[in-house]
Amino acid sequence: MSTIIEHAPRLWEGLLVTLQLLVLGSVLTLVIAFTAGLARMSRQFLVRFPAAVFIEVFRGTSMIVQLFWFFFALPMLGIELPGFAVGVLVLALNEGAYAAEVVRGAIKSRPAGQTEACIALGIGPVTRMRRILIPQSIPAMLPAFGNVVVDLLKNTSLVSAVTVLDLTYQGQTIRAITGETTAVFTTLLIVYFVLSVLLSFLVKWSERHFAIDRVGKSNGARLLSLPGISRGGTT
Repeated sequence: MSTIIEHAPRLWEGLLVTLQLLVLGSVLTLVIAFTAGLARMSRQFLVRFPAAVFIEVFRGTSMIVQLFWFFFALPMLGIELPGFAVGVLVLALNEGAYAAEVVRGAIKSRPAGQTEACIALGIGPVTRMRRILIPQSIPAMLPAFGNVVVDLLKNTSLVSAVTVLDLTYQGQTIRAITGETTAVFTTLLIVYFVLSVLLSFLVKWSERHFAIDRVGKSNGARLLSLPGISRGGTT
């Protein structure tokens, strides 16, 4: 235990890097998930096909190999990125590919009657998706998104392979210096577990906050506020 206390500043620095990877990776994952998920639903082949290829490639290959390719192979093509940027990008691309299917599945699960009602009211596809279908699908997405974020947190440990000074990298360094394998890696297990639990609580809070009954009331008010729609029908 004295070893952990002595090297606590180094572990703290690694933890901050891990949290940065988590936050930036999660934000970029959401952007990629909605972009690829909605593109996957497009009726246009030139939009749908690249999205499908992206999803299958990043879901079907190893994340550690993806990290090595972006860090070691991409510079051979004239594009060189720092290790931290590679870590954030690969984490987001990989997790975003999984989350894109979450987005697509949640939106596809909406009752067909909602789309038919929007068409009957003259609501266009973009407005229909942005104001009605996506907001109502968010509660269904949250549990799966929570799993994706927890998985992203755990996968941040892989970026140590491309020289990113995250928590795992710092732990490995301390272990090499002190030889205290059990104490160091037990500490890492506890830290990652605590972070995962905190993320789970955050997701559960979000599920309650965006509960379907609350979202339904909000969307009902939005629908009535759209141009051409009143409580008595269309105008």
